Amino acid sequence: MQKLLYFCSKFEKAMQIFHLSSRVCSTQAIREIASQATESYVMLLIKPEVRWVAYAQERLVQIAEDTHADMVYADHFNETNGQVSQAPVIDYQLGALRDDFDFGAVTMWRTSALQAAVAAMDTDYQYAGFYDLRLRVSRLHGGRDVRLVHVPEYLYYEVETDTRLSGEKLFDYVNPANRAVQIEMEQCVTAHLKAIGGWIDYQQLKNIDLSDKGNETCPVTASVIIPCRNRVRTIGDAIRSALAQRVREPYRYNVFVVDDNSTDGTVDVIKDIQNTVDGARLIYVAQDPTWHAIGGNWNAALHHPECGLFAIQLDSDDTYFDENTVQRFIDTFMHERCAMVVGTYQLTDIDGQPLPPGKIDHREWTAENGMNNALRINGLGAPRGFYVPLLRTMNFPTTKYGEDYAVGLRITREYQLGRIYDVLYNCRRWDDNSDANCDVVAMNRNNWYKDRIRTWELMARMA
Repeated sequence: MQKLLYFCSKFEKAMQIFHLSSRVCSTQAIREIASQATESYVMLLIKPEVRWVAYAQERLVQIAEDTHADMVYADHFNETNGQVSQAPVIDYQLGALRDDFDFGAVTMWRTSALQAAVAAMDTDYQYAGFYDLRLRVSRLHGGRDVRLVHVPEYLYYEVETDTRLSGEKLFDYVNPANRAVQIEMEQCVTAHLKAIGGWIDYQQLKNIDLSDKGNETCPVTASVIIPCRNRVRTIGDAIRSALAQRVREPYRYNVFVVDDNSTDGTVDVIKDIQNTVDGARLIYVAQDPTWHAIGGNWNAALHHPECGLFAIQLDSDDTYFDENTVQRFIDTFMHERCAMVVGTYQLTDIDGQPLPPGKIDHREWTAENGMNNALRINGLGAPRGFYVPLLRTMNFPTTKYGEDYAVGLRITREYQLGRIYDVLYNCRRWDDNSDANCDVVAMNRNNWYKDRIRTWELMARMA
């Protein structure tokens, strides 16, 4: 469907409008739009109901003309069940490679840029047509001069039809039902990374040297790391789950609980458990009142003299699936000599009852291409384990979101990553989860930061 939307007399430019059912669309659909585009600009709409703020279309053309943008998109209002709320979006950047990047329902393209990108399309996708389009347009000017411009002004209203909580939407990309879509998206981003020089050849990745004499100074083989703040309801479950682990001789492990100034009784729970077990097995670290966040709490444990050769994650509101998780990590590190190991988890409620989609095994990771596809997705999976001597040279960023993803990208730039596809971990969803239901400001902040992490990592890989 297309029509002449309006003529912008100021710039003597006209625009056509086309409707897409969603951004998961075929290459053929994008080609048909390009072939029918005859005016200066093309607008693609993915929502059937869009109401415009006065002079909004002219504003989009004005900014496109002034900035020489290849595509512009804008903040908007959402209408959900009759209620209107602001829905700001975020700036596009070099590392904004998520295929679910939120442009809103409206994108306006310079026709010459759209047609140039379409002319170069050499793969027929069933699902990744729009993704291919915007990646190709983003590299029309050499890959670093990205002319996809965000207009931070509220220019239209759209009706929101997906009313799920943000915590439910979070796992769409790993839902097995979407596997065919994800395979195409991976093919598309891999081609993009090769085109801009950011692709990594897995054959160049390194293994760790477990024979290093320095490793003999580690007091234990593995340490379970539990960072926490105000988790009085769940911290006891997490600690008991860690202490229940069984490892074979000659391996040994300990458990770190790093508390970041809890005020709700969390510390009392930690100390009560500590009084009933061997103090060498459960190490309590109390942070000073400066800023640490999750990344800083991890760093405190990693640099502690009692930290083991491998560090294994356990969040303060989760539990291990059974008593074999730590041993499975040790075996994988020893056998595969990888710098990082990622396991498989299942979603449960606070009582451990499974929740949809259940098992999350992140099978989008492959040994041949996972380190490249990792730039497209928002996480690498859980639980995570790290080779401590290497991680001490990198450290976690001092943030409370995305710290593990940043380290994972950095490691997989140079080193092999190991995978365990059996369930090792219960990721418990409950009302106080930090990501159970983020508002739009928090989601944008988190997504922008992960895009920034990808930007920095992509720049390093391109260099």
